[in-house]
Amino acid sequence: MQNTTGPDHVFQRALANNEILLPKCDDCGAFHFFPRVMCPHCHSSAISWTPASGKGRVHTTTVVRRKPERGGDYNICMVELEEGVRMMSRVEGIAPGDVAIDMDVTAFVGEADGAPVVLFKPVEE
Repeated sequence: MQNTTGPDHVFQRALANNEILLPKCDDCGAFHFFPRVMCPHCHSSAISWTPASGKGRVHTTTVVRRKPERGGDYNICMVELEEGVRMMSRVEGIAPGDVAIDMDVTAFVGEADGAPVVLFKPVEE
């Protein structure tokens, strides 16, 4: 039986509606990611969902090398959002090797393997 009320489902349902929501503790005010039923900071179960600003900065980055016939190279990175949480994702719209640590990025809902996911693009100067 699939859980249709848990925090992962809430996050995925929001993505399906083209929204990026982050869990935020009602008691200590801290955001956290990945979605959980308890705040990892103060252990409260009072969690609300807040729209993410979408503003972030690349914290770490690497290029995964693949043969062109298998889709070519792609970027994997850890992005720290303005809210203080980190999210593993990809930066789209530029060459994988051009993604740099401390690069300003903006989140958007994209698609991977037929499912909605959080992706990033460079902030335009």
